[in-house]
Amino acid sequence: MRSPTLARLRRTLLCAAVAASVVGTAAPATAAPATARSAPQLQEVMFVGNNWEGTADVIRSRGDFARIGRVNVVPDKAERLREIYANPVRLAYFLGIRETVGEGHDQFVDDMYSTPDGRAMVVSRPSFADVVSIDVTTGRVNWRFPVSGHRADHMAVSPDGTRVAVSASTSNTVHVLDIRTGQQVGSFATGDKPHENVFTRDGRIWNMSIGEVNTDLDAPWLDWTKGDRRITVADAATFRQVKVIDMRQRLDAFGHREASDAVRPVAFTPDESKLYFQVSFFNGFYEYDVAADRITRVKTLPKNPGTSEDRTTWVNDSRHHGISMNPSGTKLCVAGTMDDYATVVDRATLDNGPLVTAAKPYWATVSGDGRACVVSESGADRVTAIDFATGQKITSVAVGDHPQRVRLAHVPAGWTGPSTR
Repeated sequence: MRSPTLARLRRTLLCAAVAASVVGTAAPATAAPATARSAPQLQEVMFVGNNWEGTADVIRSRGDFARIGRVNVVPDKAERLREIYANPVRLAYFLGIRETVGEGHDQFVDDMYSTPDGRAMVVSRPSFADVVSIDVTTGRVNWRFPVSGHRADHMAVSPDGTRVAVSASTSNTVHVLDIRTGQQVGSFATGDKPHENVFTRDGRIWNMSIGEVNTDLDAPWLDWTKGDRRITVADAATFRQVKVIDMRQRLDAFGHREASDAVRPVAFTPDESKLYFQVSFFNGFYEYDVAADRITRVKTLPKNPGTSEDRTTWVNDSRHHGISMNPSGTKLCVAGTMDDYATVVDRATLDNGPLVTAAKPYWATVSGDGRACVVSESGADRVTAIDFATGQKITSVAVGDHPQRVRLAHVPAGWTGPSTR
């Protein structure tokens, strides 16, 4: 769950050297552009990325949330592995991701979205350090974009659905791609380890950098070792930096000097005047007034008495990881990752509802009809829907190994595959 020991690191580097000496040259990547076809009728769904398995389940976006089909998001796995094992540097990073952030597993899907026509799923793949477009009908790769550095992370799609932004977490860069062709249209620099991205309606991209989360230097007095953590706001047309928000200054002004300033998942109000954000190590969230440029409120959520208070045991420094807001902006839904619950919070009073038991919930999003919060239970391989109105659990649906990101999407009407099972 934490950083590898010195012995494990030595084994990792030894494996890299040995493998590189015995594997031949990788075959070049190929692209299969989609042909021009009439736009299909679409159905709204949810994509669930099964990170350790390398699949994405497609489930209904409301109602019973039943699974419709499954997509293999690593159809080119053999080719990618040949490339990696032929390059000692890439192999060292590949194995390093497995032993640290991957908790002993490869990370094959972090984030995913559908293209506007519903024909393809665009996926960021951390261990392969790339973004790919996969045809949901044939299961084939349409295009592939290798990110700078050695790991791809969170993504976001522009309001019109034509562009996708992806964090290249080891190069402190956000790439912005044409979602149909995979061509880069721009990029901008960020703080250390860019994480979440959000497009706002005023034509900007917000990126939250979280710094180094794979060390055991987690005590508050060692916070300075975590690197340059900040929110970078860039113009979505020119990709020029508009402003930088250092939450360290805002947290200090709020009186929370010992809180981490590593901003994790966030949720804007519908009018984008308020930002609700989680930070490393904290069981709760903050409210930030965008125009006033200050933190206005904080919500501390209950701790699970069964959760160790040893910060080095918390996955990637994230005690709570996942927050969303209902369409009317009256309720928040929070994934209490290391505390094994999810809960709905009233935005006006900040009172929380029932603590719904969930096994290491890793993300929270909103159902297609806006009535439910949907959280991924990465520790139980399922997604669970919670009613925004009552805070009570509606249903749970089994998915693949270690679900993380869940996104609203579209696929052709009547679609049921391809499937890897």
